[in-house]
Amino acid sequence: MRLTLLSAVIITASLTACSASQTPVSPAKLTADAPAVQQPAAARLSVADLQREFPADSRTAEQFPAYAEQLKAMARQEGIKESTLTRAFENFHFIERVITSDKNQPEKKVTLDDYLARRVTKGAVSAAVKQHDANAALLSGISQRYGVPQEYIVSLWGLESGFGRYQGKEDVISALATLAYEGRREEMFIKQFIAALQIIDQGHIPADQQLKGSWAGAMGQNQFMPASYLTYAVDGDGDGVVDIWNNKADVFASTANYLATEGWVEGLPWGYEVTVPAGFDRSIEGTKKNQSKTLAQWKALGVTLPAQANLPESTPMWLVVPEDKQERVYLVTQNFITIMHWNRSYFFALSVSLMADNVGAEIR
Repeated sequence: MRLTLLSAVIITASLTACSASQTPVSPAKLTADAPAVQQPAAARLSVADLQREFPADSRTAEQFPAYAEQLKAMARQEGIKESTLTRAFENFHFIERVITSDKNQPEKKVTLDDYLARRVTKGAVSAAVKQHDANAALLSGISQRYGVPQEYIVSLWGLESGFGRYQGKEDVISALATLAYEGRREEMFIKQFIAALQIIDQGHIPADQQLKGSWAGAMGQNQFMPASYLTYAVDGDGDGVVDIWNNKADVFASTANYLATEGWVEGLPWGYEVTVPAGFDRSIEGTKKNQSKTLAQWKALGVTLPAQANLPESTPMWLVVPEDKQERVYLVTQNFITIMHWNRSYFFALSVSLMADNVGAEIR
């Protein structure tokens, strides 16, 4: 797909008619806060309609403004207010670097050793311990409330945003529309695009602010995708606002709520690096529900755990084999699976788990 920086400039100019000032001017018979008129069911646009109108293998930069108008129509179908669309599209533009980033994600370029060496460093662990100590009372209360260990909350905080320092500067609406237009995961990014508009529509973002985040549309200090914000973000301190951008109580509580809701088992370790016998059938690895076996069953197949492992023989576990030149093998529990709900990457889940192990050893 030929989407160039020059094209991006052309697109930005083309979208001037879709932009508005800070004070939106609404149509004559529509108040600024009135909900958009719902289209009849028969006229509802779908992702399939977009794919027919804009075939993925022939999309050009010149078509992006027309595609964006169809996204607006889909948003209206979901009840997004016109004033929200005016505000959200004020600085709307195609972002070519988002496409570049999507095609150049770390696991495709680095080994597990390289990835962990960059993420789980002594400095990162030390910083996480300091952040834990500075927020110990808050973390302790939230940990007890949700049954999620403090070291996992603080490790995710550090790995996702450097403890809030790096939250992303992209316009989330533009980034998600760009990724949807790329076409590789169109349905998923349209869902996130609508969710981002709902966040604005529901008043979670101050009127004088834009929704900012990463190139992939992740937001706040825990880098929630918009749909995750709507589902899992909570008010951690009872002030009536759910602010994962500035309020640590909300950040910690939202992280813990996500893990607890997605199946975290209190008191269970994430798993262990294990050894397997020569000729072991590694094709049975995987994290689907039907790929789990009890610890006793894995042992019967020749899987050997480290001496410190102390789990009931009936514990459900999964065999995980990352793309790793050293061919390391891990036996993981439900808590590792829960971390993978956050980010479906073995590398990411291992970095969180190992960081938490190191932080936990320092704070206990």
